[in-house]
Amino acid sequence: MPAHADVSAAIRAALLQRDPRAKVMVTRNVARDWRLGRLPLGFSATMPDEPGRPARPELLSPGQMPKRGKAGSERGRIALWHALGHIEFVAIDLALDMAGRFGAALPPESAREFVSDFLAVAADEAIHFALIDRHLRRLGSFYGALPAHAGLWSAARETSHDVLARLAVVPMVLEARGLDVTPGTLARVRGAGDQRGAAILQRILDDEIRHVRFGAKHFTALVERTSEDPAELWKSLVARHFRGMLKPPFNDSARLAAGLSRDFYAGVVCEKTHGITHARETAGGSDHLQTLRT
Repeated sequence: MPAHADVSAAIRAALLQRDPRAKVMVTRNVARDWRLGRLPLGFSATMPDEPGRPARPELLSPGQMPKRGKAGSERGRIALWHALGHIEFVAIDLALDMAGRFGAALPPESAREFVSDFLAVAADEAIHFALIDRHLRRLGSFYGALPAHAGLWSAARETSHDVLARLAVVPMVLEARGLDVTPGTLARVRGAGDQRGAAILQRILDDEIRHVRFGAKHFTALVERTSEDPAELWKSLVARHFRGMLKPPFNDSARLAAGLSRDFYAGVVCEKTHGITHARETAGGSDHLQTLRT
C-alpha cells in the first residue's frame, strides 16, 4: 500500500477502490496500519461523494428489483446471500466514510477514538463481505452475478452534512435493525442445514452489537455537550433523515446490550406510516433489505 499523508488519505484511497476484493484488502490494511500507529491522525483528504463500485452487480432502482426465488430453493438461497453480500459491501464504505468524513469535525481528543472505532467497523464489514463472497462461490455463484438495489448509499448522501444525523441513522437505525431480523434468518439458515452460513450470520450478529454500541456511544457523548436529550434528539433526526419506518418486533436485549434502550425507539414505532411502501420497495419485498443490515 502506498504511503499516505494521514489517515484520511488512506481512507479515501480505500473508498475509491472499485474491485470488491481489493476494497476488502485495502480496508483491512488501513485499519491495521491505523491500529499499529503507522498513519498519523489528520484530515487532509476530502471524502468522495460516491465510493468506488465494481461494474457488477448492476444497480437497479427499488421498483426494478426482481423477486427472489422461492424460499429454500437454490435460486432463493443464492439471492439471499447475494443481497446480504451487497449490504456488507456498502457497509464497508459507510464505515470508512464515517471515519474519514466526520473525524475532522470532532475535537482531537475525541477524533482518535472515533476513527479507531469506525475503522474497526470497516474491517469487520470487510471480513463479513469476504465470508459471504466465499459462501456464494460454494453455492456456485459470486458477488455481481445478480442485480442489487441502488438505494443503500442514500443514507450517506442524506446525512453527509451532520455527524449526529449519520450516527442516528446508520448505526442506530440501519445496523440496529440487523439485531432484530438476523436471529430469524440465522434460524432458517441453520434449519435448512447450512451450518457454514449459520456461522457467518452468527459472526455478523455478534459484531453488529459492538457496531451499534459504537454509534450509540459517540452519539450520546456528542449530544451530552449540548442541552439536548439524546433520545429526543435521536427521534427528531430520524424523523428528518430516515425515509423508512421503525418496524417491530425488536430484539430488546441485543439493542440494550448495544446501548439502545427503549427510550430511543419505542416512541417512534410506526409513526412514519407513509414510509412503508418506500421501505418495502427498497427491500425488493424482503425484510432483509428493508434497512442496511439484516
